[in-house]
Amino acid sequence: MAVGLEIPSVLYPVKGFKLGIASAGIKKVGRKDLVIMQCAEGATVVGVFTRNAFCAAPVLLSKEHLARNTNIHYFITNTGNANAGTGKQGLKAAIDVCQALADATNLDKEAILPFSTGVIGEPLPVEKIKVAIPEALNDLKEDNWLKAAEGIMTTDTTPKGASIRFQHEDKVVTVTGISKGAGMICPNMGTMLGYIATDADVAKPVLQALLEDATNKSFNRITIDGDTSTNDSCILVATGQADLPTINQAQGEYYDKLKMAIFSVAMELAQAIVRDGEGATKFVTVEVNGGKTHQECLDVAYAVAHSPLVKTALFASDPNWGRIVAAIGYSKLEQLDVSKVDVFLGSVQIVSEGERAISYTEEQGSAVMQQAEITIRIELNRGQCREVIWTTDLSHEYVKINAEYRT
Repeated sequence: MAVGLEIPSVLYPVKGFKLGIASAGIKKVGRKDLVIMQCAEGATVVGVFTRNAFCAAPVLLSKEHLARNTNIHYFITNTGNANAGTGKQGLKAAIDVCQALADATNLDKEAILPFSTGVIGEPLPVEKIKVAIPEALNDLKEDNWLKAAEGIMTTDTTPKGASIRFQHEDKVVTVTGISKGAGMICPNMGTMLGYIATDADVAKPVLQALLEDATNKSFNRITIDGDTSTNDSCILVATGQADLPTINQAQGEYYDKLKMAIFSVAMELAQAIVRDGEGATKFVTVEVNGGKTHQECLDVAYAVAHSPLVKTALFASDPNWGRIVAAIGYSKLEQLDVSKVDVFLGSVQIVSEGERAISYTEEQGSAVMQQAEITIRIELNRGQCREVIWTTDLSHEYVKINAEYRT
């Protein structure tokens, strides 16, 4: 069950960006599992992709098309099949899907970016996708964001979306995004799948830098199970239809407003993925302060967040703080002086100067661990750097979902 997550109540349409949904029956007959998105002529499109060396065929092809073509018009996303670990056959399948959509829209196939999510190692059912393309094209609408969020779900329990509007020079600018992901989440670029669009007009280098920065502060700060997917992709589109000047530099009031909006949407989408983590019963913030470098803060945070012993203690609401300090200890920080380390569960100090805090009681720890949203704060007291990541507990349901994923 998702932790503190509800179906988004408002997802504002973005001028120049349409979404259409169809049923291809890839994994289950009748399920809406194909989403096509259309960018207006002249839109700027940038992306970040998984760094998993075993990346999927659609990732390879999308990166290639983005590098070659500055005029991307369509995205096509299927669920139920990742088209990963499929070799040359998988790459041909991704090309065939792009060609089918290109034929239906009188475009070159390089104007299309393919995306897939689902089971790894299975051949992509290209013919089923081809048959469903006309249905998705006929459904294209600017206000289809929520339906599209549902169409890209796999083990997600609820659609994920976020939307912001702000004013600049009496004009309204919109930023809206959707994402999917609940398991195999430890991104090394972005999320499982994420799409964010704005009607601002932004030069491609500025937009690419914006996406990379937003990704690093949101999607690259979440983890559910420590597994980086073969298909991680996050796309940012600027349609340029807000009737405002082009943002050519990463400076100025308009840029700052847009940056804040994109960061906010990305953060909300990233945290929604954690809240909907497979089998999650807890939403956990791991905050590490006082590191010498940002990387060592991240090393400590991920050591705690990835520890099966910490995660199962969270699920059991057991304040077994020894598991937390053990994870800090094996995070490979050079010359860590444990006598300077403090640890807090919420506002309760459990460790002071490397040992159990004199004021701490088991009852205090248990009270914090019963909560659905928990903060683990670690004070290293060896520098000025700080990092925050978000994770979940590890439940019986997580094991069940993944044990039965292909059945």
